[in-house]
Amino acid sequence: MKNIVIFGAPGSGKGTQSDKLIEKYHLNHISTGDVLRAEIKKGTELGKTAQQFIDNGQLIPDDLMVSILASVYDSFGPDHAGVIFDGFPRTIPQAEALKQMLSERGHHVAAMLELEVPEDELMKRLLLRGQQSGRADDNEETIKKRLVVYHSQTQPLIEWYKREGIHHHINGLGDLERIFADISEVIDNL
Repeated sequence: MKNIVIFGAPGSGKGTQSDKLIEKYHLNHISTGDVLRAEIKKGTELGKTAQQFIDNGQLIPDDLMVSILASVYDSFGPDHAGVIFDGFPRTIPQAEALKQMLSERGHHVAAMLELEVPEDELMKRLLLRGQQSGRADDNEETIKKRLVVYHSQTQPLIEWYKREGIHHHINGLGDLERIFADISEVIDNL
């Protein structure tokens, strides 16, 4: 079982590379945003609780988010090939909670893949994505705010995963196939 945390700033290619990993390695994918929207749409108890936090403009507490992720993770059954965690963890306490949740199941995170892309390239990618997709949050002002949040809150996870011995740096700039080949080399050697 190969549980993977895919990590990088907005626009670093996490979604694109996740799709390629799913296809090649038959991994499951957990995107926290997608999971929350699905739980809310299904009207589950977890979804209703999450909706209350969202309606009040609050972040979903870590323990609730881990409960939701655990529920989705367990739905894949005991013999799945592994999971790509996309958008979680975002903080060290979340990484610790994920580690504990997996440990309770006899599982672990096999690798944290950090897709590194220079900030000027991230800005170009996100502005282009905004023009092509019409995503309202892909405008220059919002992108700058998202990058500040990433650097201040999320980037400390790199050091945490380095201490865990499972951090893998991937140059996320350049040819898509070369980037995927670098990622595949890491996965193949787990």
